[in-house]
Order: sequence, then C-alpha cells, then structure tokens
Amino acid sequence: MTGPSLADGRPPTRKRSGGERTTSINSLDHDILCVVFSFLGPFDLAHCSSVCKFWNKIVNKSKLLQDLYHRQRGSYAHSSDMPALSQKPLRYHMREWAIAHHQSSLRVGHVEVDQWKGHSIGVNQCRMKMSSILTGVGDKVMRLWSAESYKCLGEYAIPHAVSLIDYDFDESKIVGLIGTRIGIWRRGGQRSIFPSREGTFPKGLCLRYLDPEAVVGCEDGTVRVFDMYSRKCSRIIRMHSAPVTCLSLSGEQLIFSGSSLGSITISGLSSDERVATLRPNDRIGIKTLCFNPCSNLVFAGCASGYASCWDLRKMGVLWERRVSPNVLYSLGHMQYDTSTIVVGGIDGVLRVLDQSTGELVSSYVMDQPVSSASSSSGGIEKRNGRRLSEDARIDNIPRAARPPIMCLAVGMKKVVTTHNGKQIRLWKFH
Repeated sequence: MTGPSLADGRPPTRKRSGGERTTSINSLDHDILCVVFSFLGPFDLAHCSSVCKFWNKIVNKSKLLQDLYHRQRGSYAHSSDMPALSQKPLRYHMREWAIAHHQSSLRVGHVEVDQWKGHSIGVNQCRMKMSSILTGVGDKVMRLWSAESYKCLGEYAIPHAVSLIDYDFDESKIVGLIGTRIGIWRRGGQRSIFPSREGTFPKGLCLRYLDPEAVVGCEDGTVRVFDMYSRKCSRIIRMHSAPVTCLSLSGEQLIFSGSSLGSITISGLSSDERVATLRPNDRIGIKTLCFNPCSNLVFAGCASGYASCWDLRKMGVLWERRVSPNVLYSLGHMQYDTSTIVVGGIDGVLRVLDQSTGELVSSYVMDQPVSSASSSSGGIEKRNGRRLSEDARIDNIPRAARPPIMCLAVGMKKVVTTHNGKQIRLWKFH
C-alpha cells in the first residue's frame, strides 16, 4: 500500500513516539538537494530523477541537466551550441550522450565480470529491463535480481506438472510459456494460468510479450497470438514450413520469426499479412534474432556461426559475417543504440560487432578470479574480463574462462549472460 505524500510528491516527515523528530534526506529543501545533485554524474542523476516526483521535479526543472550536458560536452564557452539544443528536449541530448558513452565503453572500455550462484541447477535464459534481471529455465523457479546490488527481488515458482520453455517480462508482470499453456506471474507474487483448451496450440518453442499480446512460436511453423486480457488465442499466423525457433516484436505491429530451415519471415501482428521473407546465404537454422526500430535493421545468428543483418528499408542483406566457428545462441543491443550489437554462442566468447558493417569491434572472455565478497544473493565472485586480440586462438583459452553463452541481455554499459549452469554473470564495461 502506498503511503501518504505531500502535494509536491515528498513523503511526510515521521516522528518517533517519544516526540523526537527523525531526520532523513526528504527533510532537505529544494536548494540543498540541488547542491547535492550538482556533484553527481549523468547516470546517478538519472537514477535520482526516478526516485520520487519531488526529486524528478528538482532535476528537470532546475538547470542541473543543462549544466551537466554542457560540462560533459565541454561547451560552456560555445554559445553557438544553444540554438541546436533548443530544437529538441534536453533529455534527448542527454540520452544521445549516454548512448555514446555506452558505445565507447563496449568498444574500448575496461571490463569486470561479477558472477553469483543464482539457481540450484543450470539455467539458460536471462532478460534484463529497467535495471532488473530475470533468470530461469532449467529448474522450477524464475528469479528476479537487481542489476545493481544482485539482490534477489522475487521468486516465481513453476507448476510441477509442466516445464518452463520461455518467458518475457515488463514492469508489472512475467509472461511464461509453460508446456502448451501460458502463465502470468504478477510482480506481487500472484500466479494465473490460461484456461486449458484442447488444440489451442501445439508444442511451443519460443515466446515474446508486448503488452497486451503474447506471441508464441510453435513446432508446426505457426505463430499464435494471445490476448493477455481476454485470455484467448486471437490469431494463428502461418510463418514457416519448419519449426519457429526464435521471435522478435516491434512497436510497429510486426512479428519477426526465424525457422530451423534458416529463413526469417516478417508478418503484421494485427493484419496477419506477410510483409517479407529474408533468407541468409547460409541456410543453417536461425537460432536468435532481434530488431532495432531506431535503425530498421534485423539481426540474426545461425547455427553455423554466421551473423546476418538486413535493412528493412531496402528489404536486402546489409552484411553477413562468420563471427564464430560454432553456434550463435544469442545477440542483442541496448535500446536506442544504433552502433553496436553483442553476440554470444557455444565458444563462450562475448563479441561486440558494428551494427552497420558487421565488423568485429572487440571480444572478451573471463580472466582469473580477483576476489569474492559475501552478499545477500549468496556471494559475489569478481573477475576481470580479458580483451582478445584479433589473431587470438580461441582453442588455447581454457573452457573454464569461456563457458557457452546460451543467452545474453544488454543494458547501459553492462551485459548479463547465462551459461546453462548455476552461475549468472554480469559484464560491466567502464
């Protein structure tokens, strides 16, 4: 239950029973908080703006963001920058700066790897959104973690009679494919299962969720679209003649699906019309794909180690490169990033590619342990990441330093990976 608050968004000051007034940061007035916030960098300042309405108002209504932007760009003395700034909201320019910082960190930054035991048996899936990491598939529980403290924020049990196949989540719920049914876990802990209807869909292999619809890729080559509120299958779309192995959704009502035969089909989410079929030159099965709406590029990883990119504006292949000698299991990029994409696969090397050309920007493996520290999640082992040279022999690197990367998710200057083991790893780029 949400407590009372003042008109400006601040919680009221509480008093102890003895009459003694407690002092908290909420007791500080506007001017003092402005002084405190002025010492922060862009990422800490952005976090502070999300704490409460009062802090958000201070950050956005004062000149903190504007001063910080000019300080980071070194443009205090260049008044010519001001007209360009006024054309777009300042938050847009700060986001551009943050994305550039993220891109630079992936390309040339120092890497640290924090890992912790997250499950009792091996898991192979991870998702990361809004500084939260959700891991699962392998045991009978999904766990939600803080990407900052690694504290477990919640556990979500899987019904014993079924197995979890795939899942997705947002700020309020987790949607999972369990057997031939769909389950919904509220972040508060309540679970519900879609009613069982004979023949609703055959074996599902993958799932993606974009409120209010969950999309399931099936073994028979179809994609089934489910409405989260009516709890009914609203559409059945024939996408492939082979099993659908991976999915991606766009906010423009498009479904991207990859098949075990190596093709990618694009269809409308509402119209069911097939928009296009993309075929890489290498026809071995598509294992992973994603769509970048900012650049209109579609990326895919194949079982033969090839990564491919198509430009939807031209409906043609932009590039194809064999970036690994083995299977690519996962790839992804951060929202709004049009420069880099991160790829992982069976050889355990974390690779960063240029989105426009497919060229290898950098590649990493884990190094020897640095230290271990106790934490609420059961102990954090800290390692350094090691950047590989272009001519590095992967076979000479011990397998312990490069366990297979089964899944990855990309956030601001960080990448989370799962490896079909008990450990969860967070790669931090500085």
